[in-house]
Amino acid sequence: MTVTDTGTPARTAGRPAHRDANVLRWLGAYTASMIGDSVYYMALAWAAARTGGDTQTGVVLAVGSIPRAVLMLGGGVLADRIGPRRVVIGSDTARCLVVLGLAGALLITSPALWMLIAVALVFGVVDALFLPAVGALPPRVTESGQLARVQGMRGLATRLANVVGAPLGGVAVALGGPTLAFAAAGLLFAVSLPLLLSLRIRPLPEQDGAEPSGTAWHDLADGLRHIRRHPLLGPLMIVVAVSELGFVGPLNLGLILLAEERHWGASGMGWIIAAFGTGAGATALLLAVRGRVPRAGLVMCLAVLVGAVAIGTLAQLPSVALAAAAAVCVGLFAGLGGSLCGALIQTVTEPAYLGRVTSVSTLFTHAIAPLSYPVTGAAVAVWGTGPVFATSAALCAAGALTGLAFTRLRRAELPR
Repeated sequence: MTVTDTGTPARTAGRPAHRDANVLRWLGAYTASMIGDSVYYMALAWAAARTGGDTQTGVVLAVGSIPRAVLMLGGGVLADRIGPRRVVIGSDTARCLVVLGLAGALLITSPALWMLIAVALVFGVVDALFLPAVGALPPRVTESGQLARVQGMRGLATRLANVVGAPLGGVAVALGGPTLAFAAAGLLFAVSLPLLLSLRIRPLPEQDGAEPSGTAWHDLADGLRHIRRHPLLGPLMIVVAVSELGFVGPLNLGLILLAEERHWGASGMGWIIAAFGTGAGATALLLAVRGRVPRAGLVMCLAVLVGAVAIGTLAQLPSVALAAAAAVCVGLFAGLGGSLCGALIQTVTEPAYLGRVTSVSTLFTHAIAPLSYPVTGAAVAVWGTGPVFATSAALCAAGALTGLAFTRLRRAELPR
């Protein structure tokens, strides 16, 4: 038995997560669901482009982000009230039925814009429930000492989904149009269901100081107070919020604009993105095998800081090869910082608050940070990529330095 920075006892790690059949079932369900997500978005974009113009396609792809942002915190409340496993199973079931229903409808009629918007809205609502719940599941399927390893395995699954999902969706669209692609996505969601149903959920210790559940608003406010008062969760959320704002814009939209500015073309951008994925995948593999990093809080902040320097360097390099080398560093260090941050959040959070805490961190990464896209695009149009990447790097560095300013966070350790 070990003790975390908060002074609470932590469970001792038993069987390594990568050899635990229960964790592997969770990982298989998560991977299938993430690949299904990628195929779904490919099919939705293709169907929207064939149905309307560029503006209509943008509307269809963006409309799902509205309920995701608005309802994300409510999804965390629901996960804590009824359990994350039930929410994840219900979410994947809903996604499976909706997407297969759309595929069936497209067998007898052409895709209409209203139909695609309706599906995107439903998907956004379901995502708002799914994302906090799936993030709160790892402490329920493994020991606390294995959470860093599980974060590494989750990172590998995400990289696999990114590599496999889009090409699979493209092949499905080429062979059978959006109908076949939506059907493939629905079947992937269906594959995750038996794996989720077979999960053995670990009982978590009750939280001694938890207030009795009242209304959903009361539970949400209680969760936010828990984060604000906690000696580690508050600083961790600041690191997530600030660093993600600096990270998301340049590493998504910014790379496209950089490749255009330097005339590197789509192939150059592809090499840089692949290099980033290689670095992030290597970090995920390291954590999955090693299982624990000493002085996790300090390493997390320093890794984010080094990743910030690499982000600022990207736009100053004259060739694709040098930019790809910098992207490997971004993937390595930003991936390490993100995985350790996720493991620390899950380790120090009281069991009764896991869903709500996860929903707050997910809100920053999946809802608020993407709002930087239009700002990034407008800033690049005015000042070019160099100053914008430098500003983004400064934001990432500010998040890391803020974390280093908190002594408790610098000294935070993952359980053995």
